[in-house]
Amino acid sequence: MTDTPSETSLVTRTRPVEAGGAIVAAHFLGRDAVFVLGEESLLFVAPDGAQHRTAAHDGGILSSASDGKVIVTGGDDGKIVATNDKGISQTLAADEKGRWIDHVAAGPDGAVAWSAGKMVFARTSKGGVKSAGVPSSAGGLAFAPKGLRIAIAHYNGVSLWFPNAVAKPEFLEWKGVHYSPSISPDGKFVVTCMQEAMLHGWRIADAKHMRMSGYSARVRSLAWTRDGAFLATGGSEQVILWPFSGKDGPMGKQPRLLAPYSSRCVVVACHPKQDVVAAGFSDGMVLLVRTTDAAEILARRPGDAPVTALAFSADGNTLAFGCDDGAAGLIDLT
Repeated sequence: MTDTPSETSLVTRTRPVEAGGAIVAAHFLGRDAVFVLGEESLLFVAPDGAQHRTAAHDGGILSSASDGKVIVTGGDDGKIVATNDKGISQTLAADEKGRWIDHVAAGPDGAVAWSAGKMVFARTSKGGVKSAGVPSSAGGLAFAPKGLRIAIAHYNGVSLWFPNAVAKPEFLEWKGVHYSPSISPDGKFVVTCMQEAMLHGWRIADAKHMRMSGYSARVRSLAWTRDGAFLATGGSEQVILWPFSGKDGPMGKQPRLLAPYSSRCVVVACHPKQDVVAAGFSDGMVLLVRTTDAAEILARRPGDAPVTALAFSADGNTLAFGCDDGAAGLIDLT
């Protein structure tokens, strides 16, 4: 892929940021972009470029999630921390055994979930905490879009847990190691990344299986388009879009392949208001791809390290990106 004319490039609209350390995630709180660093801190960057850092953990940050009001992080210090838009951090809980907090999730109405080893915990906005055990160390957590229901990925499948119910979690089985679960915006499907170069999914109503293969590497990033019609994924030398608009999801259908490139797509994020996917590649390039006609806009030229984080602001006017070497930026999309 060659560089594109200035009218189809956003490179000149980028406000560069030097985070000073590896970036593991990016979120927005209001108009401020927040870069989650691999060690201790969150870096807040305002639209005018003003920066400030907040120390959230005493050590490495292993996981993060956001509901747009706070950013929840889990660390190797055994703490679950919520940081608000003022940069004020509050410890929500600490693991009694000091175990690493491998995964966190932010849910509706201020609910938070986290995992430590084979245990998963859920905290409601009122502060009550429930727990459940899973067959192996949790590989990821995801809240359903409505109600207090959590998908827990683990060895040989996914458990669907209602923390407020007495019943045991519902188990959806598929042999293998599962990571990074994601529930569709309509609540009808759950999809996981697998240790192999593939995804697996279930229709929740009847546990019907969906095998999604054809990747060149393990998939580490999933994002639903604004209307839930497609699931965008990395893991190959193009952006792969699986169709989910019908009652059967991608069963019996082929995915759409967008933005073919010589390097692997490793991170994806979907625009909140338009049919656009942001794709970050292993060579540091960032593209915006329109899903309706596959049109591409260059957002960042290749750099020195892989893209590790992408996030759109809630209004869709800004795209934040971060890389493994600490290079980052805010791209004006207006």
